[in-house]
Amino acid sequence: MDNLYFDFNKNLAVEYAEKWALRRNPKFYDFEKIGGNCTNFVSQCIYAGAGIMNFTKNTGWYYISVNNRAPAWTGVNFLNNFLITNKGKGPFGRIINLGNNIEDIEISDIIQLSFGENIFSHSLIVTSIEAEILIATNSIDSLNRPLSTYEYEKKRIIRIEGVRK
Repeated sequence: MDNLYFDFNKNLAVEYAEKWALRRNPKFYDFEKIGGNCTNFVSQCIYAGAGIMNFTKNTGWYYISVNNRAPAWTGVNFLNNFLITNKGKGPFGRIINLGNNIEDIEISDIIQLSFGENIFSHSLIVTSIEAEILIATNSIDSLNRPLSTYEYEKKRIIRIEGVRK
């Protein structure tokens, strides 16, 4: 491992999720009334575990203000695309294909749900794995909600593998 790469801190990401799932961090705009706050919240959790943003205009992952942010900070599919293709600064990950096998899921994994027409439209973060997968999210604010309580068509799971300086 070179000095340009370091581990993603899963515990800090989950601690942040637990602190802010049922309320809003005033440092970030609340997108609830203009499309939903779920991916903004998940990005904040990822940032808590990564500590580094990618300020590449349009294709990066960053938040400075409501009017100065990357599409990946608040957009479900943009976040997925950034995480699985990022070769620059910031967090990077890969899609995990687990089916329904929860033994392989980890805290801080990002789950994105499609409720129809193969359009992914909701982002969640795994906060605990007990008898089932428990998540946190904004937009229908939830903390340690069982994933099984959602009715969805498809899910994709993104594992943050590390962070580049």
